[in-house]
Amino acid sequence: MSTVKYKRILLKLGGEAFAGPGGMGIQPTLAEDLARKVQAVRDLGVQVAIVLGAGNFWRGKDGIALGMDRTTADHIGMLATVMNSLALRDAFERIGVSARVQTALEIRSVAEPYIRLRAIRHLEKDRVLILGAGTGNPYFTTDTAGALRAAEIGADVLIKATKVDGVYDSDPRKNAAAQKYTTLTYLDALNQGLGVMDSTAITLCMENKLPILVLDLWQENSLVRAVRGESVGTIISA
Repeated sequence: MSTVKYKRILLKLGGEAFAGPGGMGIQPTLAEDLARKVQAVRDLGVQVAIVLGAGNFWRGKDGIALGMDRTTADHIGMLATVMNSLALRDAFERIGVSARVQTALEIRSVAEPYIRLRAIRHLEKDRVLILGAGTGNPYFTTDTAGALRAAEIGADVLIKATKVDGVYDSDPRKNAAAQKYTTLTYLDALNQGLGVMDSTAITLCMENKLPILVLDLWQENSLVRAVRGESVGTIISA
């Protein structure tokens, strides 16, 4: 087994990772591609938990802008993450990787309720753990859910997967002169408003000394290189 720096990770993914043309819905081939990327690090002996967003189905801020109740909008988003979780579990099972879905909202006919010790036991049994429905509470993002679950299960790092190869001082897709950070402190990320994650998530990581690694999951072998401790993306820590 290859030497790895991180033995237990939490991977935070946006729902757009599953989206087909137009950025909506679930494309099973993309879910399978993602499952194979995770399989590669699991095969190194890394325990993997995953928290998913729901941007491919629903953006609560759009409903709120049209007058929808915030709690209702957030609950819709939580249910959408469960759909993504089930699709990803199916992709893992199709490639022969054992996976379990736990949800913060109880939907026992399709997934287990989130129970911390059971979640850790799944990881210890070498199962990929997919955590749906955010924190189960409105007014909290899936970024915050990722930070919370990472702290609860004792993850060594929270990996925020994006389509950009790290954190920049401005949007590199709009500014060709944008400068990439290789390292940042939690306070820098908060004070500069870099949009890495919401402030609640970053603060939770800071209080628990949990490093955040931001990387482009679609760069070849980026996740494998990251768990081995190679210089990939941007690391946010104390």
